[in-house]
Amino acid sequence: MTTKVFILGFGNIGIELAKRLRVFGVKIIVQNGINEDLVDEKGGLEDINKFASKADIVVCCLSLNNETVGIVNRSFISSMKKGGLLVNIARGGILEYESVFEHLKCGHLGGLGIDVAWREPFNPDDPILSLKNVIITPHVAGVTEYSFRSMSKVVGDVAIQLHEGTTLTGIEFVN
Repeated sequence: MTTKVFILGFGNIGIELAKRLRVFGVKIIVQNGINEDLVDEKGGLEDINKFASKADIVVCCLSLNNETVGIVNRSFISSMKKGGLLVNIARGGILEYESVFEHLKCGHLGGLGIDVAWREPFNPDDPILSLKNVIITPHVAGVTEYSFRSMSKVVGDVAIQLHEGTTLTGIEFVN
């Protein structure tokens, strides 16, 4: 049986994730996908619950904004396959904490992997940490030599653009 992964947010990070998953024969489902060769199924924001129901693993790679706050809510998680895995490498506010916790406790969610916290600083006594099917890292899972080189290039390019008074590229203004 082929594993199906729904990548919620198919920007740079989502695309890189799909490239890495593709070599394992994973079926890729995305919302708003543009790289046709990486994607098996795509749709719009209105399709996210349908896609969640098809996926064995949901990976959140979305930017946090007014439209995405709490997008992974009770309805979304309830639509996921029983035993499905939820991974959030985006921002903590994407997940509706109470719904995630409830679905982990009752066994609907098979596991949670997060590299971000819904509240900063993260409470080390948070009851979700007592669950055996939860893995959390302190927003360092993507720290690699490649990511440092990429970030350094963006910082250098922006510094030059600021100095020259040209339009800033390569960065996203949030809020």
